[in-house]
Amino acid sequence: MLSRPRRNRKSPGIRHLVRETSLSPGDLIYPLFLHDGPEDIPIPSMPGCHRWSLEGLVREVARASAVGIEAFVLFPAIAPFLKTKGAEEAWHEDGLVPRAIRLLKAGFPEAVIITDVALDPYNSDGHDGLVGPCGRILNDETVEVLVRQALCHANAGADVVAPSDMMDGRVAAIRRALDRERFTDVSILSYTAKYASAFYGPFRGALDSAPKSGDKKTYQMDPANVREALREAALDEAEGADMLMVKPAGPYLDVIRQIADHSNLPVAAYQVSGEYLMIKSAAAAGWLDEQAVVLESLLGIRRAGADMILTYFAKDIAPILGR
Repeated sequence: MLSRPRRNRKSPGIRHLVRETSLSPGDLIYPLFLHDGPEDIPIPSMPGCHRWSLEGLVREVARASAVGIEAFVLFPAIAPFLKTKGAEEAWHEDGLVPRAIRLLKAGFPEAVIITDVALDPYNSDGHDGLVGPCGRILNDETVEVLVRQALCHANAGADVVAPSDMMDGRVAAIRRALDRERFTDVSILSYTAKYASAFYGPFRGALDSAPKSGDKKTYQMDPANVREALREAALDEAEGADMLMVKPAGPYLDVIRQIADHSNLPVAAYQVSGEYLMIKSAAAAGWLDEQAVVLESLLGIRRAGADMILTYFAKDIAPILGR
């Protein structure tokens, strides 16, 4: 008997019935940049994105909420004079991020507010961890600071803290501290497989957070490795992570699939700034249909096994998904 798979493609209704992967606004997390200034500032390296003032941040969350986006992750651009070797501003109770959390939770109590836990926005060296002699990144000393930062965010009302630093043992230390201080409902979204990627350049431009010397290869993962990602996932799960993340998303679909297959925890994937800029640039030049490519790329990330996707396209693509 001749098989005709095309019978299941012959109309939109049938294609919808047999579709294996779905994508909705509720699957998306919207990354937002903020700064402590009165104006919303366009980011040259990321067309369509801004460093939001606190008032602008509230307006943008309102716009995104109106089209079905429920989760937001905050990335602060810290004034240069506040950046220090010890990254003390990272746990200042009246710092930019705690004030933003309180403001958003007051205006949008049902919104999921996620915060980045890492030192590169606050560290005068531009690294995710404290820098010791000869440029060595200090693991255990950094973890102590990350714990203070996570507690600061939890105390301000964050729903989820997301350590993106790739220090060893930080998930366990943060979980112990959160539980000790009775923040047992605060979740940990661990950047489990964060690769030393060339796709982060526009993001670092947005936050002025590039390393002042050296690189991040001694703590971020080698792009050649996938079994290492499974070891990291097993460790984070054992240490108390609630969700695991792969970053970047598009070039690492195989890693997303492997982690999704080996862990029972929800998997997040971050469509990073370089992925965003490539699509934006090609669309601006008229070479790609932006909406179609964004939908296809996000669907591919979901198909690989991601339960949630961090994407700068979240607000713009949500109305399309809601149709």
